[in-house]
Amino acid sequence: MLKTLTSATALALLLAPAALAQAEAPGGETVFRVFIGDHAAPRITAFDLSAPESRWVFDTIGQAKLYAVAQGSAVAAVQSDAGTVQFLSSGIRLEDHGDHQDIEITEPAALPHRLDGPRPFHLVDHGQQIAINLDQGGYAEILDGAALAQGRLESRRFPQSVAHHGFVAPLGGFWLSSVAPEPEEGAEPAPRLGLQAFTAEGTPAGDLATCTGIHGEAFSGLYLAAGCAEGVLTARSGDDGIVFEMLPYPADLPAGNTTGTLLGATGMQVFLGNYGRDGLVVIDPEEAPHFRPIALPFRRVDFVLDPMQPARGFVLTEDGTLHRIDLLAAGLDGSAAVTQPYSMDGHWNDPRPRLAMAGAEILITDPREGLVRRIDAATLEDRGSIAVGGAPYNIAVVAASGHTH
Repeated sequence: MLKTLTSATALALLLAPAALAQAEAPGGETVFRVFIGDHAAPRITAFDLSAPESRWVFDTIGQAKLYAVAQGSAVAAVQSDAGTVQFLSSGIRLEDHGDHQDIEITEPAALPHRLDGPRPFHLVDHGQQIAINLDQGGYAEILDGAALAQGRLESRRFPQSVAHHGFVAPLGGFWLSSVAPEPEEGAEPAPRLGLQAFTAEGTPAGDLATCTGIHGEAFSGLYLAAGCAEGVLTARSGDDGIVFEMLPYPADLPAGNTTGTLLGATGMQVFLGNYGRDGLVVIDPEEAPHFRPIALPFRRVDFVLDPMQPARGFVLTEDGTLHRIDLLAAGLDGSAAVTQPYSMDGHWNDPRPRLAMAGAEILITDPREGLVRRIDAATLEDRGSIAVGGAPYNIAVVAASGHTH
């Protein structure tokens, strides 16, 4: 049985690339601010969903993957090929007054800071700490989210034993880092070995948990989960440190496939992951069956969870169809054609649609048409589109609700 979380929900929530949303507070105001990274041109276009005709445009060094961070007050533009991360102020600030939150809305702005390094890639934002892995540097940069919300870039380095394509994430007073072996001279890098707990200084604080080829990570409830060749590795805080458990892929799942992308639900303790190129899997970290597969009619393009309806998600397949996912039933409960077909043949970074949530809508970038499409989450009906121009690709949405004065 999936566990429902009962912690209090704030009036303002951060929307990451596969984003969150929140209903408007009584007597307050709700803002959905959308940031779009272009696939071909080095730029980010921003607009408010309530007034998409008004735009802000920011130059970048290269193609950027966007992350809403620091509780939605900033956007990180990770540019792996350009070796840099640039930052924007989202222009949305919140002040907590206990019984309500005040919202301050200004124009978004480019922050003067830049984080340069050898191939920044995976970004993990958890508990007001932002970890960016430098794949070719052998370290991660740890940023203070509260400082970034104030427009300051305060960072420190977390050392790794060897440079590799991995991630670092905070959990229970420790730092969990992927681990890879030292490659032999002239040989290809060996597969990543697993996940291990460290102190903030990089000293081991436990044994290595095997997770061959570890890739993809997400938080939900008490757990962090990561995809492996053997199954999905979970980690949680225990009395004596970090407790790891491997959930092996069951024999009734199609052989030869793995999970390498994970999304963690809010309001329920459950994960949604990919499984092969034309499947998804619902993962319960505590109770069996841990894996419940969802077969798709075509290969998967992108998928997202709906924070307003914790048991709901959406997936776009290469035929241009958007499918609604019922996580409780581990199945699809509605479909609608929303774009022209986008084949999954070719490079992983070819321009294809990306999804994000904005309240009761799903936003879908359509790089071939230069549009952001708006789809009703309840009915899957087309709510119209926003002409962005260029090749809109990666998307992040910041949402906030509160009182204005």
